[in-house]
Amino acid sequence: QVQLVESGGGLVQAGGSLRLSCAASGSTFSINAMGWHRQAPGKQRELVAAISNSGSTNYADSVKGRFTISRDNAKNTVYLQMNSLKPEDTAVYFCNAGFRFLTVLRGTGDYWGQGTQVTVSS
Repeated sequence: QVQLVESGGGLVQAGGSLRLSCAASGSTFSINAMGWHRQAPGKQRELVAAISNSGSTNYADSVKGRFTISRDNAKNTVYLQMNSLKPEDTAVYFCNAGFRFLTVLRGTGDYWGQGTQVTVSS
């Protein structure tokens, strides 16, 4: 089993920045890909960004140029640097991890964190 613990959410004004972290523990050898998904009230969960073990990345169009995903394999941690935040970025952000990159892209990775709230005020 793998446990994912997110941190770094909070309240920020539009135009501000936040950095989310997701630390994995347990059977981390089973993880190749990690990513972030978000869910706003009344909306479906959607991909924000994902990164493979080799560093390949994929971003939602809505965050390209503003968000950067990175990972520290030695620490089994993935980060999401969020700049130029907009009110529409307000959501609960979930960390997702799995063996295959494609499953994380689709939001079907084996493991999920508990979520961290990001609120952007206008």
